[in-house]
Amino acid sequence: MSERLRDYHGKRDFARTGEPEGREGRTGAKPRFVVQIHDASTLHFDFRLQVDDVLKSWSVPKGPSDVPQDKRLAVPTEDHPLEYEEFEGVIPPGEYGGGTVIVWDHGTYEPLSHDKKGRPVDFAQSLERGHATFRLHGSKLHGTYALTRFREGSWLLVKAAEGRAPGHGTPDPRRARSVRTGRTLAQVAAEED
Repeated sequence: MSERLRDYHGKRDFARTGEPEGREGRTGAKPRFVVQIHDASTLHFDFRLQVDDVLKSWSVPKGPSDVPQDKRLAVPTEDHPLEYEEFEGVIPPGEYGGGTVIVWDHGTYEPLSHDKKGRPVDFAQSLERGHATFRLHGSKLHGTYALTRFREGSWLLVKAAEGRAPGHGTPDPRRARSVRTGRTLAQVAAEED
């Protein structure tokens, strides 16, 4: 088990949940991202960026927005295995995060973080320092975003203004459909009951 996944493993009973345990070594050429809608004790979005061999994860209560004026609170959660990018289903009641999960968006991203002289900075280091910039290439989300730590334990996820037409904001999570299967949260929950 990867040391980076110790918290993830410690919170789950894999005999009860269908969530992936995680395998070593699967990375790929371009780093991946996923946005999942999670109907747990509170309905929220989970924003995950591949950093090395894990998905760095943030809970985003209002979801990511493609409107630059929308500053979204993003609270870090435990690292997840890369296979979590494809997880969609129902986490059983009583398990950590119990509730329904759909994959709202996924794709690749380009790290864009740089120092004051414009030199590229390692993406993991930029997150450790509290500010990371990246360009998303998803099915729904496109363009440059930044994650910025503004106080201990809290970050902001913001879309950069790029001269395009204004975005549409965040969809109603109850009506949103999975980019993988076309199902809504309610449909996934009903099919897995």
